[in-house]
Amino acid sequence: MSKPLVAILSGAGVSTDSGIPDYRGPNGVWRKDPEAEKLVTYEYYMGDPEIRRRSWQLRRRNRALTAEPNAAHRAVVDLERSGVPVRVITQNVDGLHQLAGLSARKVLELHGTARQFVCTGCPVRGPMEDALARVEAGEPDPPCLECGGILKSATVMFGQRLDPVVLGEAVAITKACQVFVAVGTSLQVQPAAGLTGVAADHGARLIIVNAEPTPYDDLADDVVREPIGTALPRLLRELSADGGAQASPPR
Repeated sequence: MSKPLVAILSGAGVSTDSGIPDYRGPNGVWRKDPEAEKLVTYEYYMGDPEIRRRSWQLRRRNRALTAEPNAAHRAVVDLERSGVPVRVITQNVDGLHQLAGLSARKVLELHGTARQFVCTGCPVRGPMEDALARVEAGEPDPPCLECGGILKSATVMFGQRLDPVVLGEAVAITKACQVFVAVGTSLQVQPAAGLTGVAADHGARLIIVNAEPTPYDDLADDVVREPIGTALPRLLRELSADGGAQASPPR
């Protein structure tokens, strides 16, 4: 008998123990500095050279590029290595699930990746380190070397649509899974948050692990408020022990 598929929707809270701040939590980036949201809003970015220059300086300081996986990331890898089918659908752009050892083909990055840059005018794409080296060398807003277009990180900014192929794969996994764990996400950003409702509608066991209440708590079979760094490893160990089936969440 095949083991149940476990889908994990991971948000910013999964990476806070790695030193990467979240966005909408009590100490989140947007609550501390609402103006910072302009730096990752496509319309402002494309229309204002000063916003782009500030954005490149923000990328230079981006902790996601130097952070290391934490216990939560490693717990997901341990679950997968135990033989339980796992797919991660992440709102994070830090690449830490892959850095922890999870195969890239098992991670869907809904909001892209901060580890690469893209050109907005042509198909050029490359390592973020290459673009940041140009900033360090004195180019405050480095243009594309091929077409002269505007470069940005390979992340989905506010005002941009998600990749329809990636989103379609995420929906398919959500519909097929038997256990859906939403962890470290406020479940306020659509369409990613809506996957939680899709999972519940298709009969998955829904577990929400988050410090703050979410709009989907009433749909969940279990809601866990413990710190993610301890709660998620315990939860996933239980799922591993019973092959991904009816684990009771940590209390």
